[in-house]
Amino acid sequence: MILAVLFANAEGNILIERFSGVPAEERLHWRSFLVKLGADNLKGVKNEELLVASHKSVYIVYTVLGDVSIYVVGKDEYDELALTEVIFAITSAVKDVCVKPPTERIFLDKYGKICLCLDEIVWKGLLENTEKDRIRRLVRLKPPTEF
Repeated sequence: MILAVLFANAEGNILIERFSGVPAEERLHWRSFLVKLGADNLKGVKNEELLVASHKSVYIVYTVLGDVSIYVVGKDEYDELALTEVIFAITSAVKDVCVKPPTERIFLDKYGKICLCLDEIVWKGLLENTEKDRIRRLVRLKPPTEF
């Protein structure tokens, strides 16, 4: 199960968060843990260079895209390799929506469309779509088979 997908700015403020299967009382802990993990490790990292961490039976894959940090947390069948596929789909969709690696301003301007893309990629803790063209078509609210 994909437990969380978070986007944060350079100061550690959460821009988007999606939790699945995480009790409400544990979400604050996860937010602060992930932001601290990023603050400690993401300095000087190139765009889309993946970093991996594990904590007990939970795997974390995270990266930087422009001014935005992206964190994906999973467990069970979503190990670091599966989460890599998830984060590639997310970064590809964000770059597609923002046209280039986003600044915080561009990211917030495209917030609604990014949320739609995120919903098409990850739904209720499961990976739904990874195909860039299919995600683009679904976000436009057109049937995926229409050309």
